[in-house]
Amino acid sequence: MRHFIQFALPFAALVSGSAMADTFKLSSTDISQGKFMGNTHEFQGFGCAGGNASPQLSWTGAPAGTEAFAVFAYDPDAPTGSGWWHWQVVNIPKDVTTLAAGAGDPAKNATPGDSVSIKNDYGVAGFGGACPPKGHGVHRYQFTVYALSKKLELPKEASGALAGYMVRAHALASSSIEALYKRD
Repeated sequence: MRHFIQFALPFAALVSGSAMADTFKLSSTDISQGKFMGNTHEFQGFGCAGGNASPQLSWTGAPAGTEAFAVFAYDPDAPTGSGWWHWQVVNIPKDVTTLAAGAGDPAKNATPGDSVSIKNDYGVAGFGGACPPKGHGVHRYQFTVYALSKKLELPKEASGALAGYMVRAHALASSSIEALYKRD
């Protein structure tokens, strides 16, 4: 019986964690899983001339114990050896479940409550749109929301890597939409 309990308890935790992750869902009126983003979400600069607007994002089904949210936008296909951080915003209040289109614009100061925007790889604390090198093919843009067990205490100039580490260390669940973009 003891061996059964030693096996059953971790298995039950794994199954319940998987079920919880299935109920936490990210959606958007602007981007879709596996579909190309519009020019609205292309960066303005570095040879790109898009609208540089972050997409509208909404989420539902946060697990019990959620104290804050984080939203990341990441391009794993950037030819840097480490990908490209387009957006990292942490400490979104736990009662917020939507970011409006353009909420990542640092000039609008539209992130809710005491949210903190981390400098992206363009060097700006806010959203920086897609801008893959011309002729580099299709890039994937992973928009992910994380339900956090607590608000994060980060240094004022925290790096993207540190923010990513802290978010993942305190994530109760996450959900992603992977959109695409290409410049010919």
